Amino acid sequence: MDNYVTGAAIRRQRENKKLTQEELAARIHVSAKAVSKWETGRGFPDISLLEPLAGALDISVTELLSGTAVRNGNRAGNMLRSRIYVCPVCGNAICATGEAVVSCCGIALPPQEAEDADEDHGMRVEVSEDEYWVSMRHPMTREHYISFLMAVSDQGVQFVRLYPEGNAEARFKISRVKDLYAYCNRHGLFRLSVRK
Repeated sequence: MDNYVTGAAIRRQRENKKLTQEELAARIHVSAKAVSKWETGRGFPDISLLEPLAGALDISVTELLSGTAVRNGNRAGNMLRSRIYVCPVCGNAICATGEAVVSCCGIALPPQEAEDADEDHGMRVEVSEDEYWVSMRHPMTREHYISFLMAVSDQGVQFVRLYPEGNAEARFKISRVKDLYAYCNRHGLFRLSVRK
């Protein structure tokens, strides 16, 4: 894995629970010396210990691996704060309604940073009744292509997966769409604002 549990995360969570290394070790049936090695970065817990370790610390395995707390607060959602994650190995695209801890193919994925559409990644937008027809003049070869187009409104996300040797185009319902996105497998995420 690209992102594995860190000693600092284990120590911080152990201290938050007011546990000694010996107490934590007893809860997961390892030696205090093993816990000490993990916390000082001289070793890592075996993958079979991740669930018991997370359980002993009263956190999720996701929190243990990410090193940050995952809060499930009932906050008002705002689709315009959506984050897009793309796996560089398999091309899987994941859209979350906010910051998330996302992994795919054993890699912790950072959220994509969208750039403004440029000359090579410009989106042409035409209105056809109640839809935007979005098209791009972009290579669609197996090596270099647009893998998806997406429209984001304050109500939701419309997502169209594209494939090499196809056309870089999609139709989206206009209703409340604020931003359009295109993802190039070589150059990343691009955005075009259509806010009214």
